[in-house]
Amino acid sequence: MPTPNKPKQAQVFHFDIYGKRESKYDFLNSESVASIPWKELDCPEPYHFFVPKDFSESMLYNNWIPLNQLFPIYNSGVKTDRDPLFIGFDHVEIVKRFQTLLSKSFDNAFVEKFRIVDSGSYKITSKIINTNFSEIFITPIQYRVFDWRFTYYDTKIVSRSAQKVMKHVFRKDNLGLIFKRQSNEESCGYSNFFISKTLIIDGLFAIDPLGREVLAPLYLYNEVSNQQSFNDSPSHQPNLNLQIIGQIAEKLGLRFTPEKLDEAGTFAPIDMLDYIYAVLHNPVYREKYKEFLKIDFPRVPYPKDPETFWQLVRLGGELRQIHLLESPEVGKYITQYPVGGTNLVEKVRYDNGNVFINEAQYFANVPKVAWEFYIGGYQPAQKWLKDRKSRELGFDDIQHYQKIIVALTQTDRLMKEIDKIKFD
Repeated sequence: MPTPNKPKQAQVFHFDIYGKRESKYDFLNSESVASIPWKELDCPEPYHFFVPKDFSESMLYNNWIPLNQLFPIYNSGVKTDRDPLFIGFDHVEIVKRFQTLLSKSFDNAFVEKFRIVDSGSYKITSKIINTNFSEIFITPIQYRVFDWRFTYYDTKIVSRSAQKVMKHVFRKDNLGLIFKRQSNEESCGYSNFFISKTLIIDGLFAIDPLGREVLAPLYLYNEVSNQQSFNDSPSHQPNLNLQIIGQIAEKLGLRFTPEKLDEAGTFAPIDMLDYIYAVLHNPVYREKYKEFLKIDFPRVPYPKDPETFWQLVRLGGELRQIHLLESPEVGKYITQYPVGGTNLVEKVRYDNGNVFINEAQYFANVPKVAWEFYIGGYQPAQKWLKDRKSRELGFDDIQHYQKIIVALTQTDRLMKEIDKIKFD
């Protein structure tokens, strides 16, 4: 029998109206369906968007490296269901809280403050019955950008431990790349990329309907065995797709090594991470491929030649160290904290280069670019202080905030340097 004719697909038309509500009403009242200058849309599979999209670069972009394929193991962060209980600003705070919780001798005030009651998805009362306190579970966690706090990471009691990834980070020497599958933050410049050496919280960038950020560790650690001997395999191996790495090595004429060597003609996992980190912070990349960044995991181009590769590795490495606040540069403060007082964070505001934390005290000479800079849906220079409202800043806090300002200023500088390098 002959194949039936494929039915003709529907035509989709689109028109935007900008302005205030009254002007939109006036326009609609004065026009008709026939008189509006509609634009016919091409709605290709698989997404069938009903708004204009620019996928003119799809042939190029779709041949690049998807990060979710380059890093075989990745996962979203730790979900506690009780952040006020599991997250603290310092080590001592978490010790006291969990000694109380796991002694099972807490009062009603403790129950109400930290919600020690079961919910539909998290049965905390049954989880703590046969669990004892151990300080070994207290560890740093990245709670927001530039905001490292402490948590109690006992996988038996935390709501979702994300062990698939976090077992390679908890009490390990490792790095992880943070990125999102989807983004809709046009005003923020598609900035959902960061770095971590610790556990990360679920919702680090922002909690939105487009899904959470994920952490891809650079190395995967083997399970520790009492039978392990000196002849066993290495304790860790790169979390990288070796087929893709082999293609990169062949194109660059370099030899890939699992660990960084001081040897010409080689590149290592850390170099690959730094190359990617630089590409993701290229302003042209973020703008040019924004429609792709909105809908799926980011892709990065195969390095086109050794010179470009090493240029980006160098800049990405600088950026990584600055974002971890490990670079010597972040200790070269560009701000001051000139007025003594209570150090109590009350109302945060920016006024002509000064960031006030209360009516009298402020950080002086804060560049506007740092104050307004976005990473992952938040403005870290603002978010960090606002999250400490009603708290007194200690000496370390004051230093830490000044490092954040340097880091954001340096990020802006390095992104402009990366912008000069054509990599696609």
